[in-house]
Parts: sequence; structure tokens; C-alpha cells
Amino acid sequence: MPSKISASQVFKNYGAVEALRGVSVEIEEGEVHAICGDNGAGKSTLIKILAGVETPDGGEISIDDRPRQFANPTEALRAGVATIHQDLAVAPRMTIYQNVFMGAELTKSVLGVPLLDKAEMRRQSLSYMSQLNKSLTDMNKKVEDLSGGQRQAVAICRALRWNADVVILDEPTAALGVRETEQVLDLVRSLKQSGKTIILISHAMQDVIAVADRVSILRHGKNQIGMAVSGLTADTLSHYILSGETASAH
Repeated sequence: MPSKISASQVFKNYGAVEALRGVSVEIEEGEVHAICGDNGAGKSTLIKILAGVETPDGGEISIDDRPRQFANPTEALRAGVATIHQDLAVAPRMTIYQNVFMGAELTKSVLGVPLLDKAEMRRQSLSYMSQLNKSLTDMNKKVEDLSGGQRQAVAICRALRWNADVVILDEPTAALGVRETEQVLDLVRSLKQSGKTIILISHAMQDVIAVADRVSILRHGKNQIGMAVSGLTADTLSHYILSGETASAH
């Protein structure tokens, strides 16, 4: 079980574009750590590296103070790091349990013939879902019939099925209404209560204030601010991002 995940002096170039210029971030066990910044700050690049989508040109990623480099997202998942991307990558016409076990379906043998164990997949899916959204109990329901917040829950259940200890949420409330946004923030709180470490990427400062313990603000591919969220306001965070000022408390 990873106690923490960290990035140390991470560099990433895309041709002549310096996306990351020595970024360092420490995410402690069991905390909700927000990563913020204006467009082009390097947030997406850093997350892609943590998720195994990209490899850094320099620097180091560590889990439990042990250097790790993920060649792909599957390696990251096996190390306990799951990423819920903004597009969710759910299959709308499939049921909840089919989405949770997509690519890792359970089977049982009947008279020597392997068959899908639908009952067990439904049972396990419900067990995962009960950790996040106790009102969603029908695992046969199609994802296309769910709200945005409920679809987030399905995507997170897939991460729980992989036994992920670190969950990266990339703009989870983007394009959601007020009610659905609160559902997603409740999911984040539920994940934290279950002992997960959450990395939250968000442009919504009010969401960061609502659920995050600490925040790292990036600017032009470099560290700008790293500080506790307690006592801050959404306006203060927005001011730091837009002004480029640094904070005295780090």
C-alpha cells in the first residue's frame, strides 16, 4: 500500500516546448492534494507522467521513497496508481458491472465450460459502489442512464477494483451542474475516508477549497506555490494563479 507518491525535479520537453522545468511535488498518504495552475502551467503533463502515459526527460517519480518509472498506465495501476481522466473512458451502453470489470471479467466453470460469472461481478461491483454512493444499487443499470456524478462513481469503482491506493482525478467536475459537482466532491471525501490518497487536478477553486488538504500551484512548468488549503479562500487561490505571486507559507 503506497504511503506517498512524489515527483522530484521532473523535466519534460516536447520538441522546443519545455512543459515541465524541474517540478517537485510531495503527496502524502491519505491526503487530498490539489494541483492547480493556468492553462500551459504543466498540470496535464505532470499527471500524464504520474499515470504512466508519458515518461519524464529528467527527474524522478517515487512511491514510498522508492524510485519508479512507469512505461504505461497498466504498470502504474499495478503499482497502485489509477487515473480517472476527464473523458472517464466508460462505455455508456454497457451496464455498471460490465464497466467495472471491463477487460478483467470474472468467469466460472459450469460442466467444464467457462462462463461469465455475472452474479459475482454484480456483487463485487455493488460492494465497491457502496463505498462511494449507497443510493446506486442496481448494477444492471446502463451507464448512459446515469448522471455525470454517478458516471464518475463507476469510473472510480474500476480503480477500486484494481486495488488502487492513489487515485488521480483529472478535472472531475468539469461541465457538471451544482448538484452533480457536490456528488463528485462527496466521492472524493468517501475515497479519503477509505484511506486512499487523492490527487485532484481542477480549475474550480471552490472545489479545491471544499475537499483538498494541500495545493501545489504550477506556473510555466515550474513550482509556484505549495501550501495547506486550510484558511484559504477560492479567491485567494485564483489570485495566486493569475498574478504569479508566491505565498509566504510553504
